[in-house]
Amino acid sequence: MPRRRGRILSATTMPFEPESIAQRFRRLAPAGLDHASMRVVEEHSTVTRVRQDVVEPSERSLDCGAMVTVIVGTGLGYAASSDLSEAGLREAIARAVEWARLSDRRSVFDRAPALPTPTGRYASATAKPLQLAVADRIDLLMRESKACRIDERIVDWEASLWTVRSRQMTVDLAGGETLQAFDFTIPALHVVAHAEGLTQTRSWGGRYNGFCQQGGLEVIERSGFVGSGRTTAEEALQLLAAPNCPSGKFDLLLAPDQMMLQIHESIGHPLELDRILGDERNYAGTSFVTLDMFGSYPYGSKLLNVTYDPSRAEEFASFAFDDEGTAARREYLIKDGILLRPIGGAISRQRAARVRPDLGAVATARSCSWNRPPIDRMSNINVEPGTATLAQMIASIEDGILMKTNASWSIDDSRNKFQFGCEWGQRIRDGQLAEVVRNPNYRGISATFWRSLSMVGDASTMEVMGTPYCGKGEPNQAIRVGHASPACRFDGVDVFGAER
Repeated sequence: MPRRRGRILSATTMPFEPESIAQRFRRLAPAGLDHASMRVVEEHSTVTRVRQDVVEPSERSLDCGAMVTVIVGTGLGYAASSDLSEAGLREAIARAVEWARLSDRRSVFDRAPALPTPTGRYASATAKPLQLAVADRIDLLMRESKACRIDERIVDWEASLWTVRSRQMTVDLAGGETLQAFDFTIPALHVVAHAEGLTQTRSWGGRYNGFCQQGGLEVIERSGFVGSGRTTAEEALQLLAAPNCPSGKFDLLLAPDQMMLQIHESIGHPLELDRILGDERNYAGTSFVTLDMFGSYPYGSKLLNVTYDPSRAEEFASFAFDDEGTAARREYLIKDGILLRPIGGAISRQRAARVRPDLGAVATARSCSWNRPPIDRMSNINVEPGTATLAQMIASIEDGILMKTNASWSIDDSRNKFQFGCEWGQRIRDGQLAEVVRNPNYRGISATFWRSLSMVGDASTMEVMGTPYCGKGEPNQAIRVGHASPACRFDGVDVFGAER
């Protein structure tokens, strides 16, 4: 993970003290502004890796800075600084005021945008703070690394542990003040097998760090990471010996670690309100969703229920306030298949209100760091559990394929037509799991695909996943996102294998 710009400090340094910096900001901000606020972020990150039983150099960083937001009339101005001294904050405030005045009457707003005045606290529900010494972190990873070395066809393998401690404060001139503290833990393991010109990868927890949660040592304990090395290597060898995935129309059973990608790409991104309003057109595309669809559009079958849920304690993107200061609460985005509300913060919601004054939204304007302004982002976007057990779903399929763990994705710039590939496939014949197949892929159109949803797994099939790598915005912002989902069955999906 590259170090972000900012001050790289020792692990014991506390770059800001909330009470004193709040007083400093309020003293320095000029009178007469329609709004002025500051968001301060401090983040300490540690990455430990063992690759092929060799310890790689540890990556440790502490990054801290502040973003000032100012509203003057219809103008919105931002300025960031890693210098939290009086001089540094004075300069950032002056630049933000200048930008706000320059954009007044030249922005997309026809009236002054309004931001909330939040007050409150949030902290990750960490039961066991992860305070492992470097030697203990290495020992944990080395055990799983060595367990991967079961066959000469295993040609590469890596175990890693990424932990982040983050503290974030917001303060404004109207008296609002929040302080949120987060613990993030991300264990991962990847194994590559090769023989006779064929290469297969098997990942524990997802190829792109899918087992991401808030918490400390308890995340590792409940994840099943301990003991994953040998199992993952064995599955890589199984894939190496497996036949290619067949092509045709099949019933499809998606495991939660692939449902995560499906939710992310074909529900999360299309529902981002700034994308619907056209803000992302130059970079990440638009959306097939339009403002008139909310409240009536059948996004999926009646079994599809999707929530924005910032309240699930262990999930990766749980919080009490978004980065515009809006209080976060659980809301349905899709209920009984009908599209209800977009993913958008206070600023975008006010813009959309000119066309849809009845449109609800959610508290999910977020930034990846202190030097980025908040934009509409996914947070925890979850498919709610249904009533079917995994055994019942398998038994219901006469001819189908189970797919696990995303390996590739491609989706058009309106987030409509997609093609996704997985690491693991397994045929289902006459209600029974049969042979493993390699290189399984499927494709579809977002709403058409979700309308083919025919069974939703119960709570016993549910897994809480996530990713630290959701990219969007100019300049780019990679942000943490959570996706909890049960296993799900889809009927008559277009499935195909690789060329070889």
